[in-house]
Amino acid sequence: MAAVIFAAVQHDIVWEDPAATRAGVERLLAAAPPPRGAFLLLPELGDTGFSFDLDRVCGSGAVEWAAGLAQSHGVHLQVGHAERGADGLGRNRASIVGPCGGVLAEYDKVHPFSFAGEERHYRGGESIALLQAGGFVVCPMICYDLRFPELWRLATLAGAEVFTIGAEWLSLRSPHWRSLLIARAIENQAFVVACNRVGEDPRYRYLGGSLIVAPTGEVLAEAGSGEEVVSSHLDPELLHRSRSTFPALADLRRSLLGSIPVRRSGSADAARDGR
Repeated sequence: MAAVIFAAVQHDIVWEDPAATRAGVERLLAAAPPPRGAFLLLPELGDTGFSFDLDRVCGSGAVEWAAGLAQSHGVHLQVGHAERGADGLGRNRASIVGPCGGVLAEYDKVHPFSFAGEERHYRGGESIALLQAGGFVVCPMICYDLRFPELWRLATLAGAEVFTIGAEWLSLRSPHWRSLLIARAIENQAFVVACNRVGEDPRYRYLGGSLIVAPTGEVLAEAGSGEEVVSSHLDPELLHRSRSTFPALADLRRSLLGSIPVRRSGSADAARDGR
């Protein structure tokens, strides 16, 4: 199976202004058009910023916008956005839309960033999501989830081969970002595609550093601290070779791990219809 391009669209976010932010993303993609069939990744809460004002940021139309963008470029696109649940709390969500415009997967951030008070406004998710895209089993993650390797391990045991993590990772802990991403790739013998934002919001500063890492821990592509699109061809053969020549995953003691529900993507027809 041929290698597929995965790309992190590292951009600034205009605080609580989806229209202005989306225009910036569209300019980036117009300047560097992705090839058809690629998988594009945007940051956490990527059209509004890390806001707790649910009345302003929930229901921003992010999925509809992403669907149009995915269709026009012929790509898969993972977009981070806020939605309000029936309990009145927000959901920090990553949605993946396909080239036909249908929603293929939705994942709610399992670990709200309690250090900043996120858990008072957003309820954590209770499951992981897996979908087939670009010849891989893809698992979306969000920001603070990076610090909890047990979640990634459970996803790997469920079949994950590429982790796509959107983030708003603070500049003061940038070294942790890079080190943990490489660790997650090595320990799960999986590709990791990570997209962080740049710029500032009313509270924090962000330095980007989006990263694409091979199952061996090799950094395949890395962004600086400005707006840019970083990409790499991900080769399924490299993943399979890494896992077969050094089969560390076979030595896992599953009894030491817990469990979490896994939601797998629906059929192609369901995705086309937007179900």
